[in-house]
Amino acid sequence: MYYTETAEGVILNVRAQPRSSRAGIAGVIGDAVKVRIKSAPVDGRANKELIETLSEAMGLPKSSVVFKGGETSKTKRILLKGIGGSAVTAAVRATGAY
Repeated sequence: MYYTETAEGVILNVRAQPRSSRAGIAGVIGDAVKVRIKSAPVDGRANKELIETLSEAMGLPKSSVVFKGGETSKTKRILLKGIGGSAVTAAVRATGAY
């Protein structure tokens, strides 16, 4: 499963793909959600864009998307505050990439 439900929200396993031609959720790969990012992983720009992309896709404010691990890795763990697993699954499926 690509997410874990907690009391705070959902911890999402993310596989980031920087330097993509377009940003957005690209589907589920194994136990992670693949998220494409236009920015290069320089000076935190890719992480900032990742937060923006996930907040838009999940319908959450950017302040509700928090890194829990992997800030310098392509594989990241991100806390989505105030959302449930079914809402995450629906948001991933709504991208048409599931």
